[in-house]
Amino acid sequence: MTHKEFIEVIAKYVIKYASDYGIKVHSPIIAQAILESGWGGNTLASKYNNFFGLKCGGSWKGKSVNMATKEEYTVGTLTDIRANFRVFDSIEDGVKGYFEFINYSRYSNLKGVTNPEEYCRLIKADGYATSSTYVTNLMRVIRDNNLTRFDGTQENVEKEKEDMVSGDIVGTQLTGAEIIELLAKEVIKGRYGNGSERKQKLGELYPIIQKRVNELCK
Repeated sequence: MTHKEFIEVIAKYVIKYASDYGIKVHSPIIAQAILESGWGGNTLASKYNNFFGLKCGGSWKGKSVNMATKEEYTVGTLTDIRANFRVFDSIEDGVKGYFEFINYSRYSNLKGVTNPEEYCRLIKADGYATSSTYVTNLMRVIRDNNLTRFDGTQENVEKEKEDMVSGDIVGTQLTGAEIIELLAKEVIKGRYGNGSERKQKLGELYPIIQKRVNELCK
């Protein structure tokens, strides 16, 4: 999976679930997935669908895996430890699991926050991560990848619509039905090619978009 594809997949599920848990900003969470999982490449993410370094804690009743990790309990000093981490069955479950994790009372101050940097500072202060550079690193990832385009202002929503029409599939504030309808019409216009080219451009959305295309062309 390319970096662009990883962002698109994570963003889609972040946007899908965030509002259900009172979370109003998306870019810091996408950045956390990138930072914590190494773009989905570490074992915890690629094998166990845990993209956020979520440890089990006392209340977790699901599957788990014991793995080595590092914590920065003292600034500048990394300590090797082993910990039990949550295991999820799919990417979507892994992202939803993040929101279930931050639904604990210790993270209640995240609800309603709309500023990405404020969200990063609060979740660090709440004890989510021990890294002394966590906020700085998250903000760098947000800036370097223009992740604020996924945040929920009307201006950004309109930009996402334009990106989709030009052929750049991104996570969006549109409803699922609107996304399908818009992309299906763009496919009919020929903007996504045919056969393998269309499958490559649409990625995991291909089956459902193609089904709608077939319905429209009857």
